[in-house]
Amino acid sequence: MIIDTHSHVYLDVFKDDLAEVVERAKSCDVRKVLLPNIDEASIEPMLGLCKDYPDFFYSMIGLHPCDVNDDYEEVLARMKALIPIVKPVGIGETGIDLHWKQDNLEIQKKSFIEQINWAKEFNLPLIIHARESFKEIFECLDEHDSPELRGVFHCFTGSENEIRKIASYHNFYFGIGGTSTYKKNQDGSIQKIPVDKLVVETDAPFLSPVPNRGKRNEPAFIEHTVEFISKSLGMTFDETAALTTENAKRLFKID
Repeated sequence: MIIDTHSHVYLDVFKDDLAEVVERAKSCDVRKVLLPNIDEASIEPMLGLCKDYPDFFYSMIGLHPCDVNDDYEEVLARMKALIPIVKPVGIGETGIDLHWKQDNLEIQKKSFIEQINWAKEFNLPLIIHARESFKEIFECLDEHDSPELRGVFHCFTGSENEIRKIASYHNFYFGIGGTSTYKKNQDGSIQKIPVDKLVVETDAPFLSPVPNRGKRNEPAFIEHTVEFISKSLGMTFDETAALTTENAKRLFKID
């Protein structure tokens, strides 16, 4: 059994072959796919998937840093009101992105901190998007980390120093996806991550792993990431699948 902890299968790029995407995932032993929200427009299709495929797709609620605009406070207020109704398994995806947007750092920080507070209030894991922004995210977490806060650094390809910093917080995990299979990221840092804090993800339809790099990503492709991790850590495929599944169950509190 494998849990894809981060996938955007609700996007339009999957609308023509969704049933086949789900079947391919199940044929690769993917049994659960967690769906991070990105903006208000994605909530309805995300919830639709969860209704059509109960116990396979699981929803999250959050505002992606690239979608933080001047009206972010109103957007967040509407999203927060949905949390008790939707009962998501996580908060996100949130964080800070300084690759695509650099001129609104202050409101990105405020949006991120607001969602950190949601994670504490609702006892849900925080899904963190960190792109060229570890310094700024660490500044926020240094101020707001607490024993009840837990979460995952999605699409993690950071350095050994960043691994040590994340491990110094109370309860944060590392989401390993297709980018870990790219040669430029194979620096051995994955071996420094505590194995009880490893989870796997696809970020579908983005960032397909080798050998499917450049193609539309989908949950079935997660088997290549699990295989890469198993070889990196000297484990079998089944051992890695079992390990990351148990970690995901513990982080997201799902059976």
